[in-house]
Amino acid sequence: MTMHLERGISTLNTRKRKRHITKAKMVRWEKQLHAYNKNMKRLGLKDRQKTMDQYIEYIHGYPNRKTETVTSKPYQQPNNIHQRTTDNIPSYKLERSFAPAIKKEPLQYTGERKLLGVATMHKSNMVPIFANDEEDKNGRSKAATEIARMRR
Repeated sequence: MTMHLERGISTLNTRKRKRHITKAKMVRWEKQLHAYNKNMKRLGLKDRQKTMDQYIEYIHGYPNRKTETVTSKPYQQPNNIHQRTTDNIPSYKLERSFAPAIKKEPLQYTGERKLLGVATMHKSNMVPIFANDEEDKNGRSKAATEIARMRR
């Protein structure tokens, strides 16, 4: 979606708005300032605590640049760090080093009945077809022909 502007007219409002400070707002801001300063003291940032005038500027989007900037120091390694004295520590080895990656033995059917195959009854519902004494006229398994008719 595009914006359409008339020539010579700007829709941007660049004028600064007046601050409407009322007594009710001042009371609310004093409570907020007290909670803000208390939180900064709790966090150990006493340099971030503000006066009422600084807090009003902070609320209206004009932060005090001196209190808002944080100077970072370069990292220095502490002196009391434990350093390893040995160069190489051999890892622990088992008899079979790749124990969790052993090839799985293939599954074999060990049942008493003879498995003829697997039929799909509905969508992905797989049903085993076993050889029974019951056979239809053509010598096929009765269960297999029933499942084939059910699909249609």
